[in-house]
Amino acid sequence: MEMHFPFGLTVCGIEELSGHCEAGVSHVLSILDPDWPVPEAFGSFGEHAKLELRFHDVIEDAAGTIPPSEADVRAVLAFGRDLEAEAASRLLVHCHAGISRSTASMALILAQARPALGAEEILQGILGIREKAWPNLRILEIGDAMLGREGTLPAAAAALYRHQLNIRPHLAQVMRNAGRGREVDAGEAYG
Repeated sequence: MEMHFPFGLTVCGIEELSGHCEAGVSHVLSILDPDWPVPEAFGSFGEHAKLELRFHDVIEDAAGTIPPSEADVRAVLAFGRDLEAEAASRLLVHCHAGISRSTASMALILAQARPALGAEEILQGILGIREKAWPNLRILEIGDAMLGREGTLPAAAAALYRHQLNIRPHLAQVMRNAGRGREVDAGEAYG
């Protein structure tokens, strides 16, 4: 799906960061596990505004994990507002694999920047940028409430989960094993 974005967008995983050093990135949203070192690739990036957040890629509270919080989502949205205020911005969002935390955060930034866009359009746009997107449901739920979208972003995510399960059926067990059964259930129930 072709969609006009309010600024340049890239999403990637840690392993792909070095491929974006010359991309003219103006803003970086870096989402890492709490104990993970800062990726060395950032030393090759030009000057940029950066927000670094640290939490695990989980959707439920579980012993030994730090889940995404309301404070984290507020920080993502504030970073997005700063990005919108600058002309010719280019945003790079990354997490470990560039699949879950990053795509959910990007969806919220777009939902805030383009409030008239429907949730389905936003998530299809994310899928167009990152074909293996599986947005973190907890981040979407928190952000959807903050943006007053009345549950439309998490509901639209179900269609995206269904799409991924159709082409990558092994993800159902992978995600269930990771404690993310609610996302799989939503995808399986969709349609």
